[in-house]
Amino acid sequence: MSGSMTAVEALSRKICASCGAQAVWHAEKQSLVCPSCGTLSTFTDVEEPISEYPLLEALQRLPKDRRGWAAEKKSVRCQHCNAISVFDPEKVAKNCDFCGSAQLIQQKDIQAQFRPESILPFKVGNTQVRDLLKKWCEKVWFAPRNFSKSSMVDMLHGVYIPFWTFDAKVTATWKAQAGYHYYRTATFTNAQGKTQTRQIRQTRWENVSGTINHFFNDQLVSASLGIHPKLLKRIEPFPTAEFVPYEPSYVMGWTVEQYQVDLESAAKTSSVEMKEALKKMIIKQIPGDAYQSLNVYPRFSDQTFKHVLAPVWLVTYQYGQRIFQVLVNGRTATIAGEYPKSWVKISFAILAAIAAVGGLLVLLDHFMIKAS
Repeated sequence: MSGSMTAVEALSRKICASCGAQAVWHAEKQSLVCPSCGTLSTFTDVEEPISEYPLLEALQRLPKDRRGWAAEKKSVRCQHCNAISVFDPEKVAKNCDFCGSAQLIQQKDIQAQFRPESILPFKVGNTQVRDLLKKWCEKVWFAPRNFSKSSMVDMLHGVYIPFWTFDAKVTATWKAQAGYHYYRTATFTNAQGKTQTRQIRQTRWENVSGTINHFFNDQLVSASLGIHPKLLKRIEPFPTAEFVPYEPSYVMGWTVEQYQVDLESAAKTSSVEMKEALKKMIIKQIPGDAYQSLNVYPRFSDQTFKHVLAPVWLVTYQYGQRIFQVLVNGRTATIAGEYPKSWVKISFAILAAIAAVGGLLVLLDHFMIKAS
């Protein structure tokens, strides 16, 4: 749905009524909790609807009333991976949350960014993620011997990752050739001079066409530079139906990555992905056994977007000269990770498999000889 771009009033920090410390969002308790004394602070969900905005209009102008974070924040840019981390002003960043580099520079507090329209708050807590990470480490069989798994748990931290979501109605006409297989009998003479027959498959082609109507809803496009793209895909999807209106309380105590894939670039990526999805839908509609010469003519309308934040638990570590990451979906607990592989262990595993197959063949040969 689309909505007017109304101003959002900046909200103050949530101060603990008991000790005066700043409360932070607690994933397990789904509330603001004081990290000093454990007191729960009053928190009320924002009841206003999540708005989406006309894409073409937004590409032409950046409204001032949708900029910034609606709360005081500090930003640093990593000179190694270029990720921009945003966090509470009291936090002191020593290393990049995404690559571990200490090459951080302070960012000026500019209001050039679209404010997130909605957010998916952390639901999977630290304790559960630590257990998941330990189990994942137990399955890393091909890691080198000197690969430290125990220290990975200590590097765990949560970050909010930026995404763009896109909606669009599409009507597409298409043309193609549908192929219908049939068989004819061919006669041939084999090496022994005997006449034999065989079935040869052939295809009859017919011109076909059609129309498809579809609505793309909340198609996610990552706006992150800090998270490895292929790894992020492996912990998707994020449940878009569970997004709530953005409220600064959700990000208190958490690091947020500022989007670096701009709206125009993300819109182009979304368009390509929508067209690919349309093509797959159309292929299912084409009759017959095969197809060729498919041409699709899409017309998009009611294109809208919004900027959202999704929760990810992250471990970043370096082995040798490479940076590796382990990710956990902060809502679904799906885990995916990278790790260095020992070619010595892999080589031994291949040799063991070859030896096992060889032994099985020898055993089968022995039984066949005995049976004969």
